[in-house]
Amino acid sequence: MDLDTARTIVAGARAHGSSAGFKPLTVVVLDAGGHVVAVEREDGSSMKRFEIGFGKAHGALSLGMGSRAIMGRAEQQPYFIAAVTSAVGGALVPVPGGVLVRDADGALVGAVGVTGDTSDNDEAAAVAGIESAGLTAETG
Repeated sequence: MDLDTARTIVAGARAHGSSAGFKPLTVVVLDAGGHVVAVEREDGSSMKRFEIGFGKAHGALSLGMGSRAIMGRAEQQPYFIAAVTSAVGGALVPVPGGVLVRDADGALVGAVGVTGDTSDNDEAAAVAGIESAGLTAETG
């Protein structure tokens, strides 16, 4: 995940949110190693949104599945998700909005975490941003 690609993802996610009338978003893009590549917080986005967006994306990378799938796992195995959250230093938010990013060959290149609106809308913005960069979004 290079900086230009991350910026394209952020712009695509924000454009989707704006056109859909979403509340102010914060978009966090991580590379496959969990490093922050790009972040933007829209005017009016509430405090701690970086930490939430980071937790969605970081959790997706940590468990190798989108945060929607992690939510399902949390509903079935809450003790496991609580233990994993502790193991990863608290950076796991088990609700939709954390989406894995794959290249044309299917290789994992990073994750995107979006927060600010409903979890479903956050996920839709993340998917739109990823697809705007010509990459594949993996929510499950």
